[in-house]
Amino acid sequence: MTDYRIGMIVPSSNLTMETELPRMFLAREAAVPGERFVHHAARARMRHVTPEELTAMNGQTRRAAAELADARPDLVTTACLVAIMAQGPGYHCTAEDSIAEVLAAENATAPVVSSAGALLSGIAALGARRVAIITPYMKPLTRAVAAYLEDAGTEVVDALSLEVPDNLAVARLDPAELRAHAGQLDLSRADALVLSACVQMPSLPAVQPVEDALGIPVLSAATATCHRILTELGLRPYVPGAGRLLGGELAGAAA
Repeated sequence: MTDYRIGMIVPSSNLTMETELPRMFLAREAAVPGERFVHHAARARMRHVTPEELTAMNGQTRRAAAELADARPDLVTTACLVAIMAQGPGYHCTAEDSIAEVLAAENATAPVVSSAGALLSGIAALGARRVAIITPYMKPLTRAVAAYLEDAGTEVVDALSLEVPDNLAVARLDPAELRAHAGQLDLSRADALVLSACVQMPSLPAVQPVEDALGIPVLSAATATCHRILTELGLRPYVPGAGRLLGGELAGAAA
């Protein structure tokens, strides 16, 4: 049995990343014997998804990374996509480098994955150049996410903002409604759909059914983060029933 220790930096009000990510790894463990994924979290204070609280939360990242270093994780992921994207194009590189620096200073060197960077790499792994996105954010933050993707070379052909600023309320959104939300988007030019561009908005139960219904790849910030974690660990990015991105058949997938 090989254990993989995954450290997560999550907003204090996040209820979803610590459920959806472990669920994906449990599904993988059932399908791929000999692996076990253990999760450790450090929290950074944030209750409302506003630019001010997002910036303040980013200021707590190095402290949270130092706490996770004590657990000697095999990988650390920072799981608040909009907190990073709201800082401007390319900021995921800055955030990942900062965490890696803290880990190295604590003699706990490990790969670092941000949900923001993972969404970019997940879109690239699918070969998608044009996407539509659904977010729980207010419209200005959705525009910031779209601009971030556009700066990275991905055209956002349509976007839907659910406009829920309370982060706990975001966690209570029903993923079953995402299929209806997807129906409000113009997907005629989309290569893929980002069903949830937020690790707090639940979407995992809907990813595969919506993908099957639409006939185009469907991913989320959470499934993209899982894909990137597995890739960074040198593992085949496979989780059953979690969409094409985690189907394990994309070019360049690890053995």
